[in-house]
Amino acid sequence: MEQAIVLAGNPNSGKTTLFNALTGARQHVGNYPGVTVEKKQGTCLSEAGRFEVIDLPGTYSLTAYSLEEVVARDYIVNENPQMVVNIVDASNLERNLYLTVQFMEMGLPVCIALNMMDVAKKRGVKIDTEKLSQLLNIPVVPTVARTGKGKQELMKVIASQPSGPVKPLDISYGPDIDQALDGMEQIIESGGFLTHRYRARWVGLKFFENDQQIIELGQKQDEKIASKLAAVVEQTTKHLRSTLDTHPEGVIADQRYGYVNSLLRQGIIQIHQDENRLRLSDRIDRIAIHRLFGPLIMAAVLLGLYQFIFTYSGIPGGWLDLFFGWVSGLVDHTLPGGLFKSLLMSGIIDGVGGVLGFVPLIMFMFLGISFLEDSGYLARISFMLDRVFRMFGLHGGSVMAFIVSGGIAGGCAVPGVMATRTLKSPKERLATLLTVPFMNCGAKMPVFALLVAAFFEDNQAQVMLLITMISWMGALLVARLLRSTIIKGESTPFIMELPPYRLPTLKGLFIHTWERTRQYIKKAGTVILGISIVLWTMMTFPGLNDIETNEFEIQRGKITAGLGGTLLSTPSIKQQLLQVDVDQARAELKNSIAGRIGTSLEGITRFAGFDWRTNIALIGGFAAKEVVISTLGTAYSLGAVDPEETVSLAQRLKSDPGWTPLTAFSLILFTIFYAPCFVTVVCIARETGTWKWAVFSVVFNTCLAFAISAFFYQVGRFILV
Repeated sequence: MEQAIVLAGNPNSGKTTLFNALTGARQHVGNYPGVTVEKKQGTCLSEAGRFEVIDLPGTYSLTAYSLEEVVARDYIVNENPQMVVNIVDASNLERNLYLTVQFMEMGLPVCIALNMMDVAKKRGVKIDTEKLSQLLNIPVVPTVARTGKGKQELMKVIASQPSGPVKPLDISYGPDIDQALDGMEQIIESGGFLTHRYRARWVGLKFFENDQQIIELGQKQDEKIASKLAAVVEQTTKHLRSTLDTHPEGVIADQRYGYVNSLLRQGIIQIHQDENRLRLSDRIDRIAIHRLFGPLIMAAVLLGLYQFIFTYSGIPGGWLDLFFGWVSGLVDHTLPGGLFKSLLMSGIIDGVGGVLGFVPLIMFMFLGISFLEDSGYLARISFMLDRVFRMFGLHGGSVMAFIVSGGIAGGCAVPGVMATRTLKSPKERLATLLTVPFMNCGAKMPVFALLVAAFFEDNQAQVMLLITMISWMGALLVARLLRSTIIKGESTPFIMELPPYRLPTLKGLFIHTWERTRQYIKKAGTVILGISIVLWTMMTFPGLNDIETNEFEIQRGKITAGLGGTLLSTPSIKQQLLQVDVDQARAELKNSIAGRIGTSLEGITRFAGFDWRTNIALIGGFAAKEVVISTLGTAYSLGAVDPEETVSLAQRLKSDPGWTPLTAFSLILFTIFYAPCFVTVVCIARETGTWKWAVFSVVFNTCLAFAISAFFYQVGRFILV
């Protein structure tokens, strides 16, 4: 029988690493029903049995201060798992046990996975796990998730725990709150107030902690009882303020930490270390986050990352280009001419194949990002950029939202927008979620990679670093503009905990890289395929009328008039006929629905250097940025009819007279700044609660992108003339 367990713990406690160690490749990622918080679950096969493992969002508390905390708490209450495995950082025991106490107050079956024992040992910290288990009256298993040490022992302990109700932990919160809780408990139990889901005393605590979710649930069930409880809280709050100059939330937190301290003082922790000796992470940070050297090191790291990506992804990328070229040639020689053949070659192979051709680049990019993330360096980037962000009216917490969106490379604006939930200031949150779409998400990366490879082949890493710097500076300047005009307000302070440096495991890197690469491939095989077919249809129909088609036939007749069949194969005649075919194919494309739309916009977009085919691609990019590549592939495939031509899209663009490095970089600038993809727009509307800001993002970003591209292109033309 499969048993369900959940992994819960503070961020940076090694929770996800333990999840990967337990489940390996037997895991999948989705979203919790009704919300956009990521849900990870997988299967653990061990000597103790088979377990369904759910990795809850990282949280410091079970009070509903953020959506992640609500999701974690609701899942535990509603799903009633066999065991809550609380991952505790052994090197930060006091802070981590605060969450453990809250699990025990809820009356949940809890087992502690005392993780990072190797880090604690290096710091000279020795923990008596048996005594800690006795004092808490719950199992405590030492683990090192990074190496998998202790995972079998953990599963055996979980399997051996008896089922049934667990006695909740009751902590004294001082005479004032305790007395009030006793009275509230009677009111709650007598009225059956939320007792079908929660303990009566725990509900009273949530009212004292101003937990809006519990308060709203209570008001919906019985507004009269909710008002009585609120009156008790208000009376107690007034008393605490007048006598102790404090508030209930502070008292409750102090008492929980006091309980944890009382445990740790009973010989749980022994420290054998010279207090003056700096930890390894601290010694590294003296240079890594130094005011002068830190930013230089960060720039070097990013340059090294791009150098790694372009150097090692080129060979497998070339293999994929050859493969899709071979498939296209096979289809061309096997199938007779017609719409079906055109759909396969131009709509699917050249469209989707153009996107899939960047899978090696995406894979190496995610590998590099996963290494920086798992090693703890990404957190240092957030810390260093906090001072810069405050200058532009943002918050240090905004940095991680930018990084998640692709601030370094290869993220996604959707989780970046959702990551702004951690920001307490509504105005900083709004300014952040409106600017995270400027980052270099994984959908934009193929566009950049294509243009950089075609026109800046000798300086690919340097140009990518320049693109990254432009996206960051553009986002910060726009944020400053918004915070100075329509989103005015003071900046709030930023406090964060820097995790220790760790050497990532190969298994963890593989899982993270594969998960993200698989999502990219899945998107190419579903969303991009569908959009490519729609755009191929728009670029194929209605085609030319009989009169226009007849004009091209007349041209062919003039070329072949009076010539014998044997002479038709001569290079000169063949080239003339091929040119007519190319002219006809381009005329058909230009006369299509998409061609007409692109041509109608050309009067404006020519100021930025974009022709009608580029316009078609950019319109498709409103749905998803990868479509820019697939649409360009389709457009240039429909316009090139030489059956022996199997060159890549990059080569086609490079050899096209309408494309220059100036045109390419203008398109890069436009791609950085123009409207977010459709899914991101929906996410912005959902997160802000209105479509007003979503529409603003589309219109403002597109106008800004065009203004920047047109200015750059016109200045560039003036200089080069």
